[in-house]
Amino acid sequence: MHTTALVMFSGGQDSTTCLAHALSQYERVETLGFDYGQRHSVEMTQRLRVLEKIRTDFAQWAPKLRDDHVLNLDVLKQIGGSSLTDDVAFAMQADGLPNTFVPGRNLLFLTLAGALAYRRGLQVIVNGVCETDFSGYPDCRDDTMKAMQLALNLGLERRLRIATPLMWIDKAATWQMAHTLGGEALVQLIVQDTHTCYEGTRDVLHDWGYGCGTCPACDLRAKGWQRWKQAQAV
Repeated sequence: MHTTALVMFSGGQDSTTCLAHALSQYERVETLGFDYGQRHSVEMTQRLRVLEKIRTDFAQWAPKLRDDHVLNLDVLKQIGGSSLTDDVAFAMQADGLPNTFVPGRNLLFLTLAGALAYRRGLQVIVNGVCETDFSGYPDCRDDTMKAMQLALNLGLERRLRIATPLMWIDKAATWQMAHTLGGEALVQLIVQDTHTCYEGTRDVLHDWGYGCGTCPACDLRAKGWQRWKQAQAV
């Protein structure tokens, strides 16, 4: 039986929901963030704010939430070519992917998460990737997660599991999951304190949270909120 987990935690809506899910499932939970030279370092600030609020506002989870880790991966900025790391406008690429795609990012993240889980004695790596409402990133697909789990198990000689609680649900269902796990308090924490916007905007608060309101991340989050609220009204 799995009792410990490492949550890949960026401080966004999805990873915060996954953190709540892990805290409801496992006895000891640690978190891992990556500083990869992203243009908008606000997410590194907000992830600490979210962790602080989990510890202070959710008594049932606070004892389970243990160490937070941050690893530097600015090599991704050196590779460049993404609007998440370079000062370029959002656009679609010739291959059909948005230029927010950082090639190899999740593969590197999972490799390092596996190494850290090995050293920390953690059994499950929890990742907020999703193949339902997503931007088409190939390293967010279920096949990629299964392949990485196999590679980690072979390369580390450990039976690590990669858990993806959001893989087959849309953003409306993600809002519902947060509400089911932590009630209105968790929903409001996600609205007020998490960060998802690709533009790094935190001076405009919408019903669904802070953001520019036009980038793909904001669009997914806003539409999911609207569908969730409509379902609640029925």
